[in-house]
Amino acid sequence: MTVDYQSVTELFGEEVSTEQVDRICNRYYWAGTYCRGKDVLEAACGSGQGLGYLAGLARSIRAGDYAFDILRYPKSHYGPRISLQQFDAQRIPFRDHSFDVVILFEAIYYLPDADIFVEECRRVLRQGGRVLVATANKDLFDFNPSPYSHRYYGVVEMNELFARHGFASEFFGNTPVDAVGCRQRFLRPAKKIAVDLGIIPKTSQGKKILKRLLFGRLVRMPAEIEEGMARYVEPARLSPSMADKNHKVIYCAATNEGK
Repeated sequence: MTVDYQSVTELFGEEVSTEQVDRICNRYYWAGTYCRGKDVLEAACGSGQGLGYLAGLARSIRAGDYAFDILRYPKSHYGPRISLQQFDAQRIPFRDHSFDVVILFEAIYYLPDADIFVEECRRVLRQGGRVLVATANKDLFDFNPSPYSHRYYGVVEMNELFARHGFASEFFGNTPVDAVGCRQRFLRPAKKIAVDLGIIPKTSQGKKILKRLLFGRLVRMPAEIEEGMARYVEPARLSPSMADKNHKVIYCAATNEGK
């Protein structure tokens, strides 16, 4: 099956909700707290909205994506500013112990085997290095999986995944469901019914109509985020042993404790 990752990727220039912009800004602002002065790799970078921001903090940054047609977006925007190449997150093409931070945002569920990815991270990370993951929260009652996903990981499952490979993980929640707009709160039961019936739109045009219904006015996704583009909200710390039911997005910071 041919997978059209462009249809499920937040590409710059597309119409999106202001919440989507806030979420993408917040996950990179959060990542930035771990990346200052570090050697950083972002796998599955998509159209690379956070690469310029991280480059201003990190000692070095490399990035890539599995889909060549998506890579043309960050390559066209950044040019020689950012080193980009096509690669599979399950086969990271870099030397052992060459990075301090590996980032994988909104992509772990597309990996056929996340254990292989984590083992690759353990290989390319230095001792004490971190893997930073952001993922949609599968434990919400109205959760809607991507049509191309393999497996979603909640807090409990992701903690087990990283522990199998010698990582110690911390978890955080972003975008509380009780802080979203009244329209979203009112329509959540209807969304749940649509998810159960399998009638959530899958085309870009259909998704745009749904976004307007849920969020109202849409904006253009920026090619590159900047400091202050959105208000940074400190993510809430979560227990690694309990499924979270209160946030749309889960963050994981997994530390390589192996030698």
